[in-house]
Amino acid sequence: MANEECRVLSIQSTVVFGYVGNKSASFPLQLLGFDVSTINSVQFSNHTGYGKFKGQVLNDDDVECLYEGLKENNIHNFTHLLTGYIGSKSFLQKVGDIIKDMKKTNPTLTYVCDPVMGDNGKMYVPEELLPVYKETILPLADIITPNQYEAELLTGRSINSEKEALLAMDDLHNMGPQTVVISSSNLGSNGTIMSLASTVKNGCKEKFKIEFKLLPAIFVGTGDLFAACLMAWMQTDKKLQVALEKTLSTLQAVIKRTLTYAQEQAGPGNTPNSAQMELRLVHSKKDIESPNIIYKAVPL
Repeated sequence: MANEECRVLSIQSTVVFGYVGNKSASFPLQLLGFDVSTINSVQFSNHTGYGKFKGQVLNDDDVECLYEGLKENNIHNFTHLLTGYIGSKSFLQKVGDIIKDMKKTNPTLTYVCDPVMGDNGKMYVPEELLPVYKETILPLADIITPNQYEAELLTGRSINSEKEALLAMDDLHNMGPQTVVISSSNLGSNGTIMSLASTVKNGCKEKFKIEFKLLPAIFVGTGDLFAACLMAWMQTDKKLQVALEKTLSTLQAVIKRTLTYAQEQAGPGNTPNSAQMELRLVHSKKDIESPNIIYKAVPL
């Protein structure tokens, strides 16, 4: 757990029911010792995978208004910033202004960016967000956690091998971030997923990979959980290899528990629905606080 006063501002989506965005990130961060403040880029009744959803979308004026309220009360001095799903160009540009202001207030601020843009070859945000991430957001980020497709979007590279993944990660380092983690990729072998990580320390790069089992289901909110846990364990352990192992071990424990519960609820031979597949975060409290390391990160 964080052994010093850690205060994080998390800017991403939220839902009334279920666990994505800030709902997926806040509980783990609180368990791991972070005081969490949230700004919700969107507020929906439930995640969009249900097919039906209702709610509100904040615009750039809304996020500026909320941040100005924090500034006026001098309660904007955070140690960490986490961003996830943001759906409009103007909102993302305004977040860029906020990051710059927060770094003026606290030059040692750690900014973790999950550049949520798409997956499996498909963008689910407007394409006009991509240049804002590349030109404005990434140069401000300390840690980024794209998936394979998002890393390809940001670098313009196809990633079909470990070597190509490492080249893409070098490109991402050159854009600004000290630590680059590709949270998931299809580069694993024998039905596994591979995560790759790289960090610059004293002018040298440390690189790792870790493979973990692919479970036969679609989970929502796991990327948000990944970024939150990685930020927490990087703060606590200061070592990328250890943080990666703890993060992925936590994720695997959560999704295994989720799938077991969902299958029990759905009954034999039935496919679980979206509500049954919501992450079992609260029931995974012990796994979040003290993950059992079952997957080891291999140095590259």
